[in-house]
Amino acid sequence: MEKFMRQSWWKLLSVVLVVYAIVVGMLVPLKPNLISVSPRTGELGQRVTVEVVGYNTNFLGDKAAPAAGAMQAWLRAGEGLSLAASEVKVIDDRRASLTFDLPGFLPDPEAEKQTLSIIVNNETDGAFVDPVGFSVRQKNPAASKALAEAPWRATAIQKGQLSATPHMTFPFRGHLAETIRNTYFHVSLWFAMMFVFIAGCVYAVKYLRRSGKASDELPGVVSLRDKADYWSVAFTSVGMLYGILGLVTGAMWAKYTWGSYWSWDIKQFTTLIALLIYAGYFVLRASFPDPEQRARLGAAYNIFAFVCLIPLIYILPRLSGNSLHPGAAGNPAFGGEDMDNTMRTVFYPIIIGWTLFGFWMAAVSYRIRVLREGVE
Repeated sequence: MEKFMRQSWWKLLSVVLVVYAIVVGMLVPLKPNLISVSPRTGELGQRVTVEVVGYNTNFLGDKAAPAAGAMQAWLRAGEGLSLAASEVKVIDDRRASLTFDLPGFLPDPEAEKQTLSIIVNNETDGAFVDPVGFSVRQKNPAASKALAEAPWRATAIQKGQLSATPHMTFPFRGHLAETIRNTYFHVSLWFAMMFVFIAGCVYAVKYLRRSGKASDELPGVVSLRDKADYWSVAFTSVGMLYGILGLVTGAMWAKYTWGSYWSWDIKQFTTLIALLIYAGYFVLRASFPDPEQRARLGAAYNIFAFVCLIPLIYILPRLSGNSLHPGAAGNPAFGGEDMDNTMRTVFYPIIIGWTLFGFWMAAVSYRIRVLREGVE
């Protein structure tokens, strides 16, 4: 480990990965979508005009060739079932009105109400979907399914009719908006914290395995057993730092999406307990003046803290029946809408970057402890 830590290539790599992820993660725009639709309800058999407001949109299309970027819109009722807008009036790049002549029946004769997705397409923005776009209620069902589906199949979206997004974008989630970028900091810090805590636990085990063995080091030289203790403290300190940063970035995210910095969600609560247990590690070490006793009890407690970490962060929140946090209570954390392949090109590199950077900080902390021991 010490030989590896003295090398410089991985330190440079950690800086490059973190800088890359921060720059790309903050500068790449979100995919266009709709942030306002009014009205969101209508009655079958009537003409309805929907006013929409876009986000990162270019409804006017390419200024050099406006005809090529003509805006299209549909109400999608299911696979092969969609109703094209009879008129699209663009006001500016972010505002437009969509007029739909609603059929007399929903495609499903048995449905009393259905929420229709709004699909918007132009060559400048590509195609994007508002999944909760428009709702209609059916009072008098059609006599047959074929009759009900006919108007929806007549204007259905055809293969190749939708345009791909012409540039790199991140997914847009209505309740997250720009805060989806916090994935690169909040979530990645938790992953890096786990790797660093694992390293600290491994060195705690190494220390206990070497306890009781005669040291083969020369007098005045730090023994292998003490080195294991120093590494364990160094890694655990960095893990604690990452945990606090993860908790702070999570609280900031919660303020935007949940309305308050701290709502005592099960994931917040168990994470706080896990970090308080690790905080006890440093309190315990500061309570014993004898270095041997401090290191031995600290190593045992480090293992105990890591054993508590796994169920507190990953198991108990999933067993709970109520949690707002993704990844808990069956709530998916890395679904396609939350983490697409574009985001993965930033997310995975920054996890590696934070982990290597944490190892670098641990190496610096270790050297400081060795030098301090030499001076004493």
